[in-house]
Amino acid sequence: MIIQQISVFVENKPGTLAEVLDVLKAHSINLRAITVADTADFGILRMIVNNPGEAEGILRQAGFTVKITPVLCIVLEDTPGNLHQKVQHLSAAGINIEYMYAFSGMGTQEARVVLKVDDLTRAEGLFN
Repeated sequence: MIIQQISVFVENKPGTLAEVLDVLKAHSINLRAITVADTADFGILRMIVNNPGEAEGILRQAGFTVKITPVLCIVLEDTPGNLHQKVQHLSAAGINIEYMYAFSGMGTQEARVVLKVDDLTRAEGLFN
């Protein structure tokens, strides 16, 4: 399924992540998944939240540079090799994965994988 991801450009310094999370908390935005890609001076904070449209607006109001990106989220059985099978399926279709991150809850037999791919519509069609 295609979902909306929030990306926030942040300085790589102590307290910046806390500032973003404070804004989200103050507006009752719930995090579902989070990852950070960084360099020496800045980072890109990527998040899946319960209300991406509202999160984008409040983060912009707070002075952050924010972008909403459609990404693919697939649910797969939490077993060895399952992700490999899905990635091979995308590869065979000529779909490039730009980045990905995954999460699963304790006590569940499912994992969720968020993928940024170069052909979102075709990728979604492969898993429906």
